[in-house]
Amino acid sequence: MKEVKIESVLTVYDNIEELSKDVISLMEKAMEARQNAYAPYSKFNVGAALLLDNGEVVTGSNQENASYPSGLCAERTAIYYAGAKYPKAKIVQMAIIAGSTIKQTMSPIPPCGACRQAIAEYEVKQDSPIEIYFMGETGKVVKSNSLANLLPLVFDKSFL
Repeated sequence: MKEVKIESVLTVYDNIEELSKDVISLMEKAMEARQNAYAPYSKFNVGAALLLDNGEVVTGSNQENASYPSGLCAERTAIYYAGAKYPKAKIVQMAIIAGSTIKQTMSPIPPCGACRQAIAEYEVKQDSPIEIYFMGETGKVVKSNSLANLLPLVFDKSFL
């Protein structure tokens, strides 16, 4: 038997102002997208913005449904739209902003497990990392250099 240690390395910024102007702009697009969230059940609004290698920015917001499994997270809304509209483009960066409408969310909110798997599919497909920035409504911003850093034991097409 052998024990294996897997670690993730993340960069934590104290606030959004510490980011580059380009990343701040992407985060602002995620903030705008968050305003379009439909979250009457969870009261938890999420916005995502993707920068593609063709210069396009694609956004998405979470869309809930009374039949809970039928809703879709902001990250997957954006990534699937990007895949449908720009199938040959690579995703360079992703910005995510999430927060409750009931209380202020200051902790960085990473993508959920289902979203991590969906993002992983695109990272594997394009054979290049997707830089991911995530935060709550205010406060610290976390950067991961790739999805593989957030989901190191990814299930991908190589297993099929």
